[in-house]
Amino acid sequence: MVAQDTTEVNFAGRTRKTLGRAGRTGATPGFFIHAAVAIDAVDEAVLGLVEATIWTRDRQAVRDRRRRGLAEKESQRWLAVVKETSERLAEARERIVVGDSESDIYALFARRPLDTHLIVRCCQNRLLKDGSRLFDASQAWPVLGRQKVKVAPRGPGKVGRVAEVELRAGIVELCHPRHGRREGTPTRLIVTVVEALEVAPPHGTTALHWRLMTTLPGTDGAAAADVVRLYRLRWRIEQSFRMLKSDGLKIEEAQTFDPHRLFNLAALAMGAAVRIIQLVDARDGSNRLAGDVASDAEIAAATALSPTLEGKTERQRNPHPKDSLAWLSWIVARLGGWNCYYKPPGPKTLRQGWDRFAAIAEGFALANTAQNP
Repeated sequence: MVAQDTTEVNFAGRTRKTLGRAGRTGATPGFFIHAAVAIDAVDEAVLGLVEATIWTRDRQAVRDRRRRGLAEKESQRWLAVVKETSERLAEARERIVVGDSESDIYALFARRPLDTHLIVRCCQNRLLKDGSRLFDASQAWPVLGRQKVKVAPRGPGKVGRVAEVELRAGIVELCHPRHGRREGTPTRLIVTVVEALEVAPPHGTTALHWRLMTTLPGTDGAAAADVVRLYRLRWRIEQSFRMLKSDGLKIEEAQTFDPHRLFNLAALAMGAAVRIIQLVDARDGSNRLAGDVASDAEIAAATALSPTLEGKTERQRNPHPKDSLAWLSWIVARLGGWNCYYKPPGPKTLRQGWDRFAAIAEGFALANTAQNP
């Protein structure tokens, strides 16, 4: 599964004459990152970064948005990720790209590679072939069952919750939107829609309500529940963005002014943020290899480091198989200040540990080069 989304990095209160418009009013200088991360649909672990596109907007407001083709709009980034997923993850048994309501684009469904499926949260109350509207369609569908859904925390320090939702599903035929007809997309599209509506939200909490449009087949209870489960994994890209920004690498505090260098830094930081999330995933054990996030030279340095970080008690020994991702995560956590007791290491501890580990690994490689010229 691939989760894609866009995040904004702005420099509120600071001068960045080389950057274009950002912020809600467009008055704040900044840039945007559209990224996609691969996730194992079974164990929900982040596998790595698939794509990252970085740009800044023109200083002038764009006009005639509806008269331009998809290729001329920023929204073409959603389709670009789907095509990249089809090509780069061709060996996967199945490919499913998930996006939030901003990716509710008719052309995205019309032009996707047929070997790659979509799950998108509905934003547009689209016209259906029978003259009704999309948001009204589910009212006639029977309840297929109930499901408990883990709702991710909305930010640092927030607590997630579990919502119980009623599931409905059906097949609809979408009409082509009024704008964009010249682009050669089909006049009708048949898709599956799954609705998940929370039945008893906590007092003062807005009920969870997802309408999910998908190319996956099936409208029974099991298929609908699986679509909801997969859409929930979209929070992994949001978690990666938080790691990139104020909750981790603090890319918005970068002092670089030159856009080219700033964008290069942001690309490196996006990859680093995903790597830290992978280490967090593996901290309690993983069947993945350390090579998922580290080079052979770094693994060699970790092998030399591991015994020096172990203590006298059983809990202060690395319990994971050598060369596994969990083994490496334990080493990085120890370098970040984790003492093997109390709560498990979090993203900040692993970020600090990786900084130390990278410096040590570089020194280790230089020492080996000097000894074996």
